[in-house]
Amino acid sequence: MNKIYGLLLCIAVAIIATVLSGYIPVGSVAIAIILGAILGNSITIPSKFSHGITFAEKSLLSFSIALMGINLDFNVLKALGANTILIIVISLIATIFFALYVSKKQNFDKKLGLILGIGNAVCGSAAIAATKDIVKLNKEKSALAIAIVNLLGTAGLFILPFIGMLLGFNDVELGILLGNTLQSVGHAVAAGFGVNETVGQSATIVKMGRILLLTPVIIWLIFFVSKNNTKNTLSSKRFKMPIFILGFIFFSIIATTQILPQNIIDYISLLSKISLLLAMSAIGLKISFKAIKESGWDALVLAGYIFKFQILLSIVLIAIF
Repeated sequence: MNKIYGLLLCIAVAIIATVLSGYIPVGSVAIAIILGAILGNSITIPSKFSHGITFAEKSLLSFSIALMGINLDFNVLKALGANTILIIVISLIATIFFALYVSKKQNFDKKLGLILGIGNAVCGSAAIAATKDIVKLNKEKSALAIAIVNLLGTAGLFILPFIGMLLGFNDVELGILLGNTLQSVGHAVAAGFGVNETVGQSATIVKMGRILLLTPVIIWLIFFVSKNNTKNTLSSKRFKMPIFILGFIFFSIIATTQILPQNIIDYISLLSKISLLLAMSAIGLKISFKAIKESGWDALVLAGYIFKFQILLSIVLIAIF
């Protein structure tokens, strides 16, 4: 019962965010964070709300990430040619390591740089939500990363189709460019089908191929962080795989083997999206604008570098392959 007040507040923020997402070209997840942050910094939220907000921020987020695996059907890879798969894999790896390189070179926050790299390289908000706790990035910077990645994706939605057309890309090549660079499924689908059916289908399939790489990225990140922690902090604790990551892998296996009816898969997917939206609302409610202000401009500059690198690399790879 002590969680009900906070959960109801998160539900209210999530509903408003969902309604607003139908009128502005920004995802409901980013809107929920922004609305929650505005509310949390405008008024003093009574302490009776804190248990429910914390529950949504932590438990519901882990739950949503576990269920998120139900959307990862690895059979999608059959629809991609070997060359397209190479473009996706090379771009993803290069984008993440470019983010790490620039963060180190420009003295940016390395954790934030890594998360921005993963968000840009894989699937935006979902990738950030799935990896922020592994990296141990605080809630303000995690929310900032989600907001910036969504902002860049929204800008790219309008700009990238024109870039592809100016370069003389055919419909399939333009679809690959959009699917391989835009951060969320919504951005890729909207940009692709905004041109024509062929571009839309190509962009969607390529985007799904990128999303499928979230599982190996998570596994790599766990061992990367564990290795660095051991090296830098002399931690002797044996690393344990988080339960929600095991759940994520489990549900992706279920999706790939197709052992569940489609209506059940759709229900699990919807439950994951609702849980994620509530968790992001809670994260927004606990954000401090003061903390964001301290690193906001650096994060935007860094994300801009990463996104431009990702676009240029994709253009070069499409020309090569």
